[in-house]
Order: sequence, then C-alpha cells, then structure tokens
Amino acid sequence: MARRSRTYLPLVALAVAGVAAGGLWAVFVPPQGQYGGEAVERELADLREAEAQRRPAARAAGAPALCGALDVRPRGNLRDAELQEVSGLVASRRTRGLLWAIEDSGADPVLTALRENGTTAGRWTVPGAENQDWEDIAAGPGPSGPVLYAADIGDNREARDAVVVYRVPEPASAAGGGTTAPPARLELRYPDGAHDAEALIVDPRRGTLLIFTKGLEGAGIYAASNPPFGRAASAPLKKVADGPLALATAADVSADGTTVALRGYFSLVVWQRSGNEPLTQTVRRKPCTSATALTDGQGEALALSRGGTTAWTIAEGTNPPVLRLSPER
Repeated sequence: MARRSRTYLPLVALAVAGVAAGGLWAVFVPPQGQYGGEAVERELADLREAEAQRRPAARAAGAPALCGALDVRPRGNLRDAELQEVSGLVASRRTRGLLWAIEDSGADPVLTALRENGTTAGRWTVPGAENQDWEDIAAGPGPSGPVLYAADIGDNREARDAVVVYRVPEPASAAGGGTTAPPARLELRYPDGAHDAEALIVDPRRGTLLIFTKGLEGAGIYAASNPPFGRAASAPLKKVADGPLALATAADVSADGTTVALRGYFSLVVWQRSGNEPLTQTVRRKPCTSATALTDGQGEALALSRGGTTAWTIAEGTNPPVLRLSPER
C-alpha cells in the first residue's frame, strides 16, 4: 500500500502507464475512503516532478556506471502468456544470459527462466510454496551452489503479521522446467508493524537479507540475518535506514557484491559498496540517481549484471519488452 507520512492511501488497484519521456502518466485508483484517484494522481505527478528536478545531467566522477545517461535498448519481447505481471527478476548465478522471473500475487508458485530475448527456457514449480503476494526474486550463494529467494513480501493493505521468503537451490539446468527441490521457508517480522514492500536483495558476501519498503514519500530499509539453509526458520527484521526512493518497486545487488540498485516507477538509484563493508552500512549513504528517467510504465522488476554495470527490467503487461540498461558510450 502506498503511504504518505502516517496517512494511509487505500490503493486497492494501482496501474501506472507511461509513454515517452515527458508524456502522461495515468493512475487508476478506486475512490475509497478519504482519498480517491485524483488525490493519488496529484501525488504521483508531484513525485515525478520532484524526481526530475533532482536527476543529474551527467554521471559524477567516481559514481557507479548506471548513474550516468543510459542506453535503454529492448532485447526482445516477453512471449510467455503466463507472465502478465512480472514482479521480480534476477540474473542466473549458473547460466550466463539467463534471467529468473516471478509473477505477482495469485499466480502459481513458479520460477520462470527467461532468455534475454524474452523467450522462456523453463518453468519450475516450487513445491509446498504459496504465492500470496510474490514481489521480488533474489539470488545468493548457498552451501552447495546458488540459491534463489522468492519474496512473498507484498502487503497492499499492510495487514500481514509476517512476510515470507522461500529459499530454494537454483536448478542445475533451467531448460524444460519441472519441480525445484523443496524450499526452506523463512518468516520475517518487522519491528514496527506491517509494511508493503516489493524489493528484496541478499548480500552475496554476508548473506544478509534487505527489504526496501514502499511508500509515496520514501519508506524504510530493513535487514535480517539469513538462518542456516535446509529448514524452516524465522528471523526479526531491523530498520537500518530510511528509504531514498518513493514507490520503490524492485531492487538487486550485483553478484560480485559491489553494486546495489533500487528502482521506482520513474527513477533508478544506485549505491557502490566501499571495500567489504556490510550492505547495511552501504545503504545508509545517499545513493546516486541515474541521469535517465524510467519511462517503461509499471516497471516492478530489476536485475543487475555480475559487475553491476548493466541492468535488465521488464514492465507489467502483455508481451512487454525486455529492456537492457547500459551506460551510453
């Protein structure tokens, strides 16, 4: 649920559609409670203008590569009819050129392996998992190979006592599909009540989980330890920083652990890790903002390359493009 200060906006359905840079953004929200669609539309228009004003004209010296002007290029269109609301994306830690995607709330508990041109390599069911509101997918190292994290962390009404992350070994081969190994269920609880969230990363060096919550005027960044693999567990979340971006919809950390990126409907912000510091310290600093606006519509999925110099994103909708973001030459 989008939130302004401590006033709740009852966003039961939020659809953001974008056209070319400088074009119109339309927001459709049922007129419930104190706020209707016009109020939220004004909020988003103000937000978009504020983010445009703070967007740099060029990348500052020493800033991460994705903070400069970006070449946004379609690599193909999503062709899988089962993927209408892609809510999470991460690059495979086993196979170069492969992306793992998940679907939003109500879909089957499935991990879909995508090629960069949008074709499907395989669909893998996670046995015993429930997709109450899957909003992101992350990757990290495990005791016997890469692990995928399906984040059931969405909570539009901010009513869940706890959120869930399913940890499952990445299939050795994505081709064809099938059923994954049984997942380890990790239950996470916020220290200050329920939050809506759509972004999760896992530190590839330390295993720490970080959740970026979603709000109209920024939100919070919460961290939890990663209990041992192979069994169900629970862990408390701790707030480590204020969120730097309103309506944060996706996040990722590069496989080498150097770069963290967070996207919203309009902007991309990036942190660069200093040495081997904990990512909980990295995200306390002010990130840089990409000089290129995001105009792909309701974009809620983001994946980084191994070194964090390239990103991929897919918006919700029918046959959306798979966009590759890289620094302009």
